[in-house]
Amino acid sequence: MSDWTPDIARLAALDDQEWLRVHRHYTGRLLAYVARRVPDKVAREDVVQETFLGAIRGIGDFDPVFTFEQYLFGICKNRTIDWMRRQKALVIQPRGEDDEAPALDGLFREDETPSWIARRNDLEHKGAELLAGILREWVQETWQQGEFERLMVIEALFSGEWRNRDTWQRFGLRDETAVAGIKFRALKRLRELAQAADPRHNVLPLLAQALADEEGRTTLRVQEVWRRGRVSCPARHWLARHDGAALESGPAAFVRFHLQDMGCEWCQANLDDLRRQEEDGEVEPILERVGQSTLQYLRSRTRP
Repeated sequence: MSDWTPDIARLAALDDQEWLRVHRHYTGRLLAYVARRVPDKVAREDVVQETFLGAIRGIGDFDPVFTFEQYLFGICKNRTIDWMRRQKALVIQPRGEDDEAPALDGLFREDETPSWIARRNDLEHKGAELLAGILREWVQETWQQGEFERLMVIEALFSGEWRNRDTWQRFGLRDETAVAGIKFRALKRLRELAQAADPRHNVLPLLAQALADEEGRTTLRVQEVWRRGRVSCPARHWLARHDGAALESGPAAFVRFHLQDMGCEWCQANLDDLRRQEEDGEVEPILERVGQSTLQYLRSRTRP
């Protein structure tokens, strides 16, 4: 089973055939993700359609540091949250004449000028890109080395923000110092990867603060980058092999930990979709309706 990825240039050019291929490959797994949160079948279809339209509108700003699947699932998550918020029907009371509006002064420190904020945001964006890249490289290295227990420990610490005590008990390690040792060696390797990726040290200090857990000194958080970047998510064919009990003990243990202990919602959705493909044809009629709607939108954008 291949992990197909679309041609971003063709998508940006609003190539309808490439977008239809996107529909065929991703509709099922998007529906599986939405189905865990949206009980109404028609509403689920609407959320998925809004996801594709949002993807088309934003494809010009696609950031290649992430995969297309990450891009698409990020939009789907936001659209799902929007739907859930609408259902809660939060009522905002009108402000009376005596209510004071929040003062604008005090929202920024004196040194937080617009240009300073822009520079900081740019730096943190670059830091997030660098961090996602080196985390992903470390995960791939560790997987190839067959060090699946080490990989699970670091995912628990970095992505799950587990305490050392809970971590050593979960994996049956000697004590908390064993966890600290695994973390120390991982951080050392991550710093080596960071220095190689950022030889001019433009964002290295910011990254060092994040890895050192220096709370309050940076908004760059390892957990957020790990999850948003899906740095440890196994490819779809690994999930299929896991579900078919065709993985060796090491990879199987990690995939099981990633799905169950970490509760990765994206991989759970992929697994749901893989299982549903074998059980029924629910996706086909939805795929047809969503695809036709997207085609209409694409043609409205490309016609002179």
